[in-house]
Amino acid sequence: MPRVTDPTAPHIALVGATGVVGTTLLRLIEERGFRYRGLDLVASARSAGREVTVEGHSCRVQDVDGFDFAGVDIAFFSAGAGVSRTFVPKAVAQGALVIDNTSAFRMDPGTPLVVPQVNAHVLGTRPESGVVANPNCSTIPLVRLLRPVQERWGIRQVVVSTYQAASGAGYSGVEELRAGARSVLDDPDSAGVTGTFSPSLAFDVIPSIDRLLDDGFTFEEQKMLQESRKILELPHLDVTTTCVRVPVANSHSEAAWIECHEPVDRGELVRLLAGQDEVTVHDLDTVGAFPTPRTAGDPNRVHVGRVRVAAHNPRGFWLWIVADNVRIGAALNALQIAEELTRRGAL
Repeated sequence: MPRVTDPTAPHIALVGATGVVGTTLLRLIEERGFRYRGLDLVASARSAGREVTVEGHSCRVQDVDGFDFAGVDIAFFSAGAGVSRTFVPKAVAQGALVIDNTSAFRMDPGTPLVVPQVNAHVLGTRPESGVVANPNCSTIPLVRLLRPVQERWGIRQVVVSTYQAASGAGYSGVEELRAGARSVLDDPDSAGVTGTFSPSLAFDVIPSIDRLLDDGFTFEEQKMLQESRKILELPHLDVTTTCVRVPVANSHSEAAWIECHEPVDRGELVRLLAGQDEVTVHDLDTVGAFPTPRTAGDPNRVHVGRVRVAAHNPRGFWLWIVADNVRIGAALNALQIAEELTRRGAL
């Protein structure tokens, strides 16, 4: 059981405990046996007072407005950037180390932006800001594959189209997709259901995620560029993206074109990717095999398929990538940060 009496184990708090990432993080703590001596579940006033079962015991959700972080060693924040900007400074001031799953602090120079399989070395000491940032859900699987490619061949350019699931917008996104699908099936002329998404996501795709910026790109697309550069420590890396919401309940997909400085051998590339931690290459043995959000398999792994080196430009190749955006892209990465901090004694 993860809960222990060991005084060296951390006391943890989960802010956003009733959301899709928070509830997944609770499951992962139990699945992976992450040891803790105390646990506080925290959320907005709307969810405060709710009872949640953890390891067979009932836990009451506390209101973030009045929560005291004194005595908390690790505080996971997954309640939106606004909540993080308001309450993370309070948590840090009261002594907690924050692992933040929002965009609030990712580009802060004093805050490490971490994917443990890529840049765990930055977790050797407690960050001065008191915060470790969790990257965007589409950035995480991408940089996990870019790192070994950069080390072997060097990267000249990356072009990515994402196919992002409704769960990227939380429980409300999935519920709205289901309600909209029922509405359109009942009446093909229906406009579907809007609110979280506009237009309705049911039987449609929306090539715009997050707010539109002055240059015509969206904030989601900007995040993938800036975060990839910071994580890989490549400040001039050329990454351009089109981020698209698709009518899939869970798991994001990406089509990535990667152009290197040197010619790439497909066999070597496939073996290189297959050798990465927690990566499954589906066409390792069968050329052209691919994962899908429904069929990929283990949700705790990055899934890759359709690995294609271009005959007309052997420095470039395509990857088809599928990853559970709630686990790989959020909760699991956050927990692996905590595991690494604990292992390194950086708390």
